[in-house]
Amino acid sequence: MDAVSHVDELSINTLEKYEHTFKALADKKRLHLLHMLSRRGKTCVCHLTEELDMSQSKLSYHLKILMDANLLVRETKGTWSYYEINEGEMDRVLSDELCCVFKPGFNKC
Repeated sequence: MDAVSHVDELSINTLEKYEHTFKALADKKRLHLLHMLSRRGKTCVCHLTEELDMSQSKLSYHLKILMDANLLVRETKGTWSYYEINEGEMDRVLSDELCCVFKPGFNKC
């Protein structure tokens, strides 16, 4: 299958999902947050506010955007929420399929 026909086969729904994901990633603070979580793994929101020097409300705003894009997984223990990267979704975002969409000469297309 060549890259052009592969792109033509992408559904509008798939493209909209990528658009939603990229909008969530298009923020320096959210990228920093994802980087922290990729290094630390599951982390309590209480530690994130301290380490990012960000108010709870502002952090909640960014976490909600990342959660809505399915980039994070939340686990609640008692009154605390713990966040970690959704590995499956991150693999999809960084997939060979996406490379084929934007780099038709990519060797795995």
